[in-house]
Amino acid sequence: MARILIVDDAAFMRMMIKDILTKNGHEVVAEAADGAQAVEKYKEIRPDLVTMDITMPEMDGITALKEIRKIDSNAKVIMCSAMGQQAMVIDAIQAGAKDFVVKPFQADRVIEAINKTLG
Repeated sequence: MARILIVDDAAFMRMMIKDILTKNGHEVVAEAADGAQAVEKYKEIRPDLVTMDITMPEMDGITALKEIRKIDSNAKVIMCSAMGQQAMVIDAIQAGAKDFVVKPFQADRVIEAINKTLG
């Protein structure tokens, strides 16, 4: 069981991911609605894994990913992107993201990414 931080500016997206994760035995320890909140929560909680939306107000997911990796170079972050954000996904992987899932989420793909990332 992993302790997971969910980051997405859309509450219904957070709810969808939370539902998938809890049904598969993981614990959602915190949620954040933008990158700045994500960095703060990461510092505070040190989750096992983060699901990070790419496009958010205040601070986007790639910037937040870089900030989190400054705090913890071993941070496990999976990016969540909409269709057509391939260039951003490549940036995220280069910045240290472990994997990515595309919206709309397919539960099996989300779980596969998490299991693979947690090793």
